[in-house]
Formats: sequence, C-alpha cells, structure tokens
Amino acid sequence: MLRQSALTLGRRFVKAVLLPVRRWLECLDVRDRQLAHRLCRLIPAQCPFERDIVVAKWHIHIPPLCHLNPLYEELMLLRYRALCYLADECHEDISAYC
Repeated sequence: MLRQSALTLGRRFVKAVLLPVRRWLECLDVRDRQLAHRLCRLIPAQCPFERDIVVAKWHIHIPPLCHLNPLYEELMLLRYRALCYLADECHEDISAYC
C-alpha cells in the first residue's frame, strides 16, 4: 500500500513539474521563418528509436520509445505548427521535412 501511494505521489510530482513546460510549448507561437526551420530540423517526424536488430537467426525488435516521453504530443504539435507556418505563411516547400 505504501509503495503504491509513493508511485502515485511520484506521478503527481512529475506532472506538476512538467505542466509549465507543456503550457510553454503549447503557447509558443511560430512567427519566424528561422525558428520554424530550426524546429522542423530538431524535432524528428517519426520516432528515431525504433530498431530491428538481426543477429544470425534471431530477430530483436526494439519498439519506439517516443510515447514514453511525457512531452511527445506537445513536441509533435509544435512541429506541426512550424510546418503549417512555413507552408501557409511563407509559401515554402516542406517536403524536405516530411
């Protein structure tokens, strides 16, 4: 019982610490071409951690770990807003980032 309450307390602490970061990412307004390009380069379009390792006859699959990142959704939305800004406002070709 004590261990479960400690886990719940730990989860609440992590959520409380990350809440200001989440709000900052959600409120970040992309209105600069250089910032938009930088965000599109820094935030990958797909999870870079998924791997298939084949050793002799064995096949090991390492699943994507991005969904374990507590800021994953906010980062994907920020990248999407940067792509939309480049395409809609700057009329640039964004195919290099897809």
